[in-house]
Amino acid sequence: MFASPDSCPALVLNADFRPLSYFPLSLWPWQETVKAVFLDRVNIISEYEQVVRSPSFEMRLPSVISLKEFIPLARRPAFTRFNVFLRDRFSCQYCGEHQAAHDLTFDHVIPRSRGGRTTWDNVVAACQHCNLLKGNRLPKQAEMFPVTRPYQPTTFELQENGRAFPPNYLHHSWRDFLYWDSELESA
Repeated sequence: MFASPDSCPALVLNADFRPLSYFPLSLWPWQETVKAVFLDRVNIISEYEQVVRSPSFEMRLPSVISLKEFIPLARRPAFTRFNVFLRDRFSCQYCGEHQAAHDLTFDHVIPRSRGGRTTWDNVVAACQHCNLLKGNRLPKQAEMFPVTRPYQPTTFELQENGRAFPPNYLHHSWRDFLYWDSELESA
């Protein structure tokens, strides 16, 4: 079966064979992958059946590559809306319901108008209904308390949370590298 090279991204692993990122998944397009192979910056771990050719060269497209040099992860993740949602596992911290990222808002536990700051320790994911219901009130006034107290996560925690939300498409050659250390279910 012929597949377009554009449908053959490579999963990028760090030198320790862990993905550089789980959410979004660390993928490179085939052109960037082939360039990295020729520059001897990566090791090819697994390949697609898909072949690319030039007049003097032919190669199977890599499906999994590992960097030759280890890239240390940032100790402190960036404070972004998406990372707040990822920390809170895409769940409203008031009602506990899972939501799609586009349906979530973030809520200041202590409203900004009452001295609350926009920091890891004061912002939680909230569904639109709960955010409107809580409004500009303190948790005690609204009788709405976050399920989990807000905190600054580590990069490792965000990666672990990201593993629970796989992308829509996973090539079979990637699965061992994304879930190699997952606990196995006993039969």
